[in-house]
Amino acid sequence: RNVYDSICKFLQFQLTVNIAAIATAVVGAFRYQESPIAAVQMLWINLIMDSLASLALATEPPDDSLLDKPPVNRSDSII
Repeated sequence: RNVYDSICKFLQFQLTVNIAAIATAVVGAFRYQESPIAAVQMLWINLIMDSLASLALATEPPDDSLLDKPPVNRSDSII
């Protein structure tokens, strides 16, 4: 349950960061006729955010309240 909870948190964080980066690039491209974030910068941002998020969630200790939750069905959506 702890692993599943950490994976859900990681996916939520990644979706939020990536949607914000894409929105910044699209709005900047429409407004200034060029993207404020270059492709290489976007890759570096993604690499750093992936590393920090995975380290933060991998070192998070399990919480006792996770045992109160029912098991997750294998066919349930993770997002």
